[in-house]
Amino acid sequence: MYGPDGPDVFWLNFTNVALGLVTLACGLLIAGGVARELVLRWQRRAAASADDHAFATPGLGVTMADGGQRIDARKPAPPKAR
Repeated sequence: MYGPDGPDVFWLNFTNVALGLVTLACGLLIAGGVARELVLRWQRRAAASADDHAFATPGLGVTMADGGQRIDARKPAPPKAR
């Protein structure tokens, strides 16, 4: 049916190579998207962990659990005028 030099073999091979390239491209796009998402999640987690009582909410960004300023950070008193 299919001889090694027949015209059908060329188109069969051409189709297989084209489908293989499309599959490879799709796989690379998916892998790139997954890698990008993991890097973004890692960066967000690192940014949120810098503040011990802040957490990331997707719609709001970084929010504070107590709703205000840090209470454990003391500001130095302003210098007194002489």
